[in-house]
Amino acid sequence: MERTPEVLDCWFDSGSMPFAQWHYPFENKEIFDEVFPADFISEAVDQTRGWFYTLLAINTILFGRAPFKNCIVLGHVNDKDGIKMSKHKGNVVDPWSVLDKQGADATRWYFYTASAPWLPSRFAAENVSESQRKFMGTLWNTYAFYVLYAEIDKFDPTKHKLEDCKLNILDRWILSGLNSLIDFVDKGLEQYKITETSRAIEEFCDNLSNWYVRRSRERFWGSEMTKSKEAAYMTLYTVLSTLSRLIAPYVPFMAESIYQNLVVNFDPTAPESVHLTSFPNCDESRIDRALETGMNNVLKLVVLGRAARNKSNLKNRQPLSKLMYNGRWELTEELKQLVEDELNVKEVQPSSDSDGYISYEIKPQLRTLGPKYGPLLGKIKALLAERPADVIEAIKKRKAIDEIKDEYREIRGTEQDVKSAFVCEIDGTQIVLSEEDLLITAKNKEGFSSESDGETTVVLDTSLTEDLVLEGIERELVSKVQNMRKEAGFEVTDHILLNYSAEGMAKQVLDDAKFFADVLCDGIVENGGDGFRKELDVNGHKVIVTIKKIEK
Repeated sequence: MERTPEVLDCWFDSGSMPFAQWHYPFENKEIFDEVFPADFISEAVDQTRGWFYTLLAINTILFGRAPFKNCIVLGHVNDKDGIKMSKHKGNVVDPWSVLDKQGADATRWYFYTASAPWLPSRFAAENVSESQRKFMGTLWNTYAFYVLYAEIDKFDPTKHKLEDCKLNILDRWILSGLNSLIDFVDKGLEQYKITETSRAIEEFCDNLSNWYVRRSRERFWGSEMTKSKEAAYMTLYTVLSTLSRLIAPYVPFMAESIYQNLVVNFDPTAPESVHLTSFPNCDESRIDRALETGMNNVLKLVVLGRAARNKSNLKNRQPLSKLMYNGRWELTEELKQLVEDELNVKEVQPSSDSDGYISYEIKPQLRTLGPKYGPLLGKIKALLAERPADVIEAIKKRKAIDEIKDEYREIRGTEQDVKSAFVCEIDGTQIVLSEEDLLITAKNKEGFSSESDGETTVVLDTSLTEDLVLEGIERELVSKVQNMRKEAGFEVTDHILLNYSAEGMAKQVLDDAKFFADVLCDGIVENGGDGFRKELDVNGHKVIVTIKKIEK
C-alpha cells in the first residue's frame, strides 16, 4: 500500500462545491450562471475556518467574488447552564426526547426567539416548553376559541366578506396590526432577521389573545348573527387564516393544521397545503398608525391602572370614579371608552398635575454622597425633606435632557451641571445631586392610588361614594350568581327563579332587582323554596341565595 502524494486537504472539495456540483466549467454553464452566487449559506461558528474560508478563498481566486451573498453563522447549542454539551460530562440532550414530547415546531420556535442565531444558546426541555406555552399555546387557544363559536353558529367564512362588515375600533386595530406585522416580517426575512420577526409575531399573538379576543368575546355570544358578531367572526377569521400563511416558514406543522381546518375545509378552490400558498401581502389601506399608537397607549394605561388597583386592594368589579394620566398624548373617545370598560372607571382624563396626588419622601444615598459631602450629610437630608417638590421637578427636567440637551448645557454652563438633577448651596459649598444620589419613595395621598413606569403616571381616585359601593355590590352579585348557575349545571340559556336573604347594602341591591335580567332571573321564589342554595360573601355582606331553573 502506497500513499498517493497528490491528496489535498478535504476542505478543498467543500470549497469547490459551488461549481463542482454542476461539473462546471466542463458543462452546465447556464445553470451555474443562474445559481452562482448562492443567496445564503448557514453553518455553525466552527465552520469559520473550514467551509466558510475555503468557499471564500477558492471562489475568489477563480471568479473574483464570494460564492454567497449572505452567511448566517450559528452559535453552538450548550446545556441549560451554558456549558458545552459533552458525552463524558453527561449533559447531552437526546433530540428525540424533546421532539417526541414538545414537538418539532416548539423546538424550532425556541431557537428562533431565544437569542440571535449567531449567539450561543442554552438548551433545556423546560425552556422549549415555556416558549411553546407563550406563543403556540396562546395562538392555539385563540384558534380554538374561534372554532368553538364558529361550530356553534355554523359560520361559513366563504359566505361573508370582510369588506361588507361594519368594523369597530378593535377590529380596525387588529387588522392594522396584522398588516403592519406582515410588512415587518416580510422585510425582516429579506434581511435574514429571524429573531426580530419571530418575537414580533409572538407579541402580536399575545395582543390578539389577551386584548382583541378578550375584549371582543361577548360579541360571539347570543344566538342572533348581528352585524357586530359578523364583523368579529370575519375579523378573527381573516387574522387567523392570514397568520397560518405568515407563520408557515416558522412552525410549518401548526400552520398546516390551522390552514386545513379554516381554509381548505370551506374553500375547495384553495391550495391543498399552506405551503403551496403565497406569502401574505401587506394591505397598506388597512394600516392606521395613529390607531396602533393610540392602542399602545391604552394598553400602557391598562397595565398601570391594574397595578394601581392592586396596590389599593380594590377589586376590579368595584367601579371607581376617575383615572388620570400624565402622558404626552390624548386618547380619542373610543379609546377612552376601552380604558374605562377595562379598568371599570367612570371617566378617563389627562392631567398635567399627577404629582398633586402623590407625595415624595427623599433621602440622601449615603454610598455616593458620603465620600463627597460627608460633614454636610445632615444638612443635605434636612434640605431634601424641606424641598421634595423642587428636587422632583429638577429630576423631571433631567429626564428630558436628551430633548433639550444643548439649551440646558448653555444655561448651566458645564457638562457636570448637565448631568446633575438638583444644584444648591449649603454653607458656601455647591451641592450637585444626581438621581443616583437620592433615595426617592413615592406615597399616595389619601383617596388616591398611583403607578408609574417612569414615563407615564396613572392615578386612580379610590374614594367611594354610596352609588359606587352599591354598583360594586351589584356587579359582585351578578358574578356570584352566574357561578352558581354553572355549579348547578344550568345551561347558558336557562331562566331561573331566585330567593335571597340579605342585610344592609346587599339587601338594598337585591331589593331593587336591577341586575336580575343579567342572570336571566324571571322572579322571586316565596319563602325560600327549593333549589340550589349557597351562602355568599359579597364585599363583606352575608347573602344567602337560592336559585331554581324554570322548567319549560
